[in-house]
Amino acid sequence: MLWIIKLLFGKSEYIWVQVRIIHETDKAILVDHRRKVWIAKSQIAKIRLRKGVFEVYIREDILR
Repeated sequence: MLWIIKLLFGKSEYIWVQVRIIHETDKAILVDHRRKVWIAKSQIAKIRLRKGVFEVYIREDILR
């Protein structure tokens, strides 16, 4: 029940996450971050490349 209240009224936390890009389409990216996850491009705030590793800046709850 608490997660519903946090989802509706809580502030979204953004984090940098190291990922390995597996596949890309026009609307989404399939990444590997402990497991394979599709992330819509509209949900990605920023992308950067640091020391040969891709990092995406997304809402914390997307990868849960």
